[in-house]
Amino acid sequence: MSVIDPKRVDDHFNQLVGLIYQGALEEQPWQSALPALREALDAQVVSLILRPPTADDQGVILNCVRPEPNFITVDESLADPNDWEVSAYREQFFSLDPFVNLPLDKVIALEDILPDKALVTSDYYLHYLKPIDLFRILGVDTAEPGGMLARLRFSRRRSEARFKARERQLLALLTPHLCRAIEIYAKLNRMASERDVYAGAVNQLSVATIILDEQGRLLTTNAVGQALLEQGEGLSLADNHLHIEGRDINKELQQALATIIKAQQRGETSVVRALRVPRPGARSDLGLVIRPVPTTQWSEGQSSPSAAVFISDPDLQESTSQHILGELFELTPAEANLATLLARGLSLAEVSLAQKISQHTSRAQLKSIFAKTGVSRQAELVRLVLKSVASLG
Repeated sequence: MSVIDPKRVDDHFNQLVGLIYQGALEEQPWQSALPALREALDAQVVSLILRPPTADDQGVILNCVRPEPNFITVDESLADPNDWEVSAYREQFFSLDPFVNLPLDKVIALEDILPDKALVTSDYYLHYLKPIDLFRILGVDTAEPGGMLARLRFSRRRSEARFKARERQLLALLTPHLCRAIEIYAKLNRMASERDVYAGAVNQLSVATIILDEQGRLLTTNAVGQALLEQGEGLSLADNHLHIEGRDINKELQQALATIIKAQQRGETSVVRALRVPRPGARSDLGLVIRPVPTTQWSEGQSSPSAAVFISDPDLQESTSQHILGELFELTPAEANLATLLARGLSLAEVSLAQKISQHTSRAQLKSIFAKTGVSRQAELVRLVLKSVASLG
């Protein structure tokens, strides 16, 4: 392979490629790339359809329109997702669009499949393109391995020239980069969705989660962990490091963290440490477990997740959903409520008093619960409730 001459590298093309990849990481994806692409192909409108709309789904359409002369916009370098062309297409005309389902990665113009004479008599042109003075369309469809399809469209007014061979070639050169950027975007979104599901489950279980870097510094924490740290009762932050009140127990914590982080750096993911964190007054001790964050060969680096700290607070009220518990075991609302209160540590007599029912009624309900759940002792019922998925409801 010959060495590339830097003088032959096109700076403008290089910038476009960079913006395409950056778009996968932006909060509003491709907000910076679309204006640059629109200008590069001298189009009136550029649209990126990440999810086509349907009758029941507005879809995901990103749009950028050429600013009108003497019209001041907030920032002409960014795309506006609220342009009329997007809302009108989404709400009324997506079902009329003939320019869909193109061969993947092949640049095609609308006139290639629909001659001008046929276009000007179509409902799509008369009711959508003509009112916004659009006529020429150049597009390409691309898809990532997971199945996400992206449609990129460039549109011009009827008074403007057709898209030339040079512009088609430019779009063809950019298409492989768009495909890879779409794959990055799709993978990041899937990972984020999976992370949010797991994080939500941990929050529902009232388990605090604190992630530390290779120096033991706080990286992230969930809402339960943030609340514990803000309370500062037993566990707190000191110079962005976890700290336990009490010299000896804090020394034990720091040694455990050092051991875990070193194990993580050696890839010994089986190392786990546990501690009890005393709290002042009548507050129950916190249960704390530290374990390495699993990594791959290529994920090491500064400020990367190295240790995960999970904390259980016995004083947090158990969050079992009575409705979900009832559906799981076919319990009546009264039975589900009784099982929930027993799981919170109340005795049958205390449940009767709290519910303002007789102990005879409580015992009858408990007998029915035993029959439906297949357990025969109150301790087994409590364990069943606590280990069920009802707390995720």
